[in-house]
Amino acid sequence: MKVKVNNSIPQTSFTGIYNSKMLKKGLEFAAKNSSLFTATVSLGFSTAARPAAILLTPDTDKENKKYACAKSLSSSAAGYLLMLLGSVPVAKAVENIDKNPAKYLKNKTIENLKQGEKILSHSKKYKFATQLFKLGLGFVIAVPKSILTCALIPPIMAGIFHKKTPDKNRNDNHNITFEGSYSKGTQLLSKGFGKIMDTEFIQKMSDKFYKTNFEQHIISLTDVLLTGTFIKQTKDSKKIEDSRKKALMYNAGISTGLSIAGGYAINRLLKKPTENFIKKFSQINKHDAKLDKYLEGIRIAKPALILGTLYYIIIPLISTFAADRFDDRRKKLC
Repeated sequence: MKVKVNNSIPQTSFTGIYNSKMLKKGLEFAAKNSSLFTATVSLGFSTAARPAAILLTPDTDKENKKYACAKSLSSSAAGYLLMLLGSVPVAKAVENIDKNPAKYLKNKTIENLKQGEKILSHSKKYKFATQLFKLGLGFVIAVPKSILTCALIPPIMAGIFHKKTPDKNRNDNHNITFEGSYSKGTQLLSKGFGKIMDTEFIQKMSDKFYKTNFEQHIISLTDVLLTGTFIKQTKDSKKIEDSRKKALMYNAGISTGLSIAGGYAINRLLKKPTENFIKKFSQINKHDAKLDKYLEGIRIAKPALILGTLYYIIIPLISTFAADRFDDRRKKLC
């Protein structure tokens, strides 16, 4: 009796990460609401990792470290709150266009942005145009976020570090009222976005920049605006001790400069590994209907995680130490 032997070896290579439901949910979230995704990453890093890194900085004034921690906590709270309020309707408005582009876009616009794809939402040009609204929201709210960040530092100092604020004239009553139909509002927002996407300017931008690393460019520009506004607000603040302002301002400037420069350098180093990951991920999930969303999410998640790791873990040690030294030198020269 002959026994047939199957010499083929089953594939046992590790593919768990590529099939991870948690990873797919995260990537889909990044693609659908990129602004809130980056804010969530920032919230996670800034409420734990960054304060820990700052407090562990050696040979640095304790009060300067406390103010740097308060800035990190206030920034994450302000950013997440504003982004949550603003990004959800924006994401829903873009989703309306995804599902029914003919309702919100001209036929000419659809053909220009389709880029040969059967489904408009799969086109890289279309993704660029819609991410201008999603990621661009962070740029739009950068100024109010920085103002709120600066305003939250004194109460956080008082609440966590029991540090009284110099100014006792405070008005903490801020009432925000939301009215109107959410569904109707997002439809109106979709129509507004559609009119903007119908413009020749946006379509030319899509043609020119859709192949670039525009996700990281937008995030970096937002960081520059955030930092510039925060420095101005800190300088003018009457609730932050004058003796602590310079160190806080130096810390913010150094952190942003190093994170942006380091972010682009690390992004280049990770280009090939990322391409390999995308290739493998695409092969394993080629029958998944949401594959295109996952791939779009990878482009958003990569710069957000790179900049988050740099800005909230590695750089705080450098910037807090350097800011303290700059402030000491400035005081000696005065």
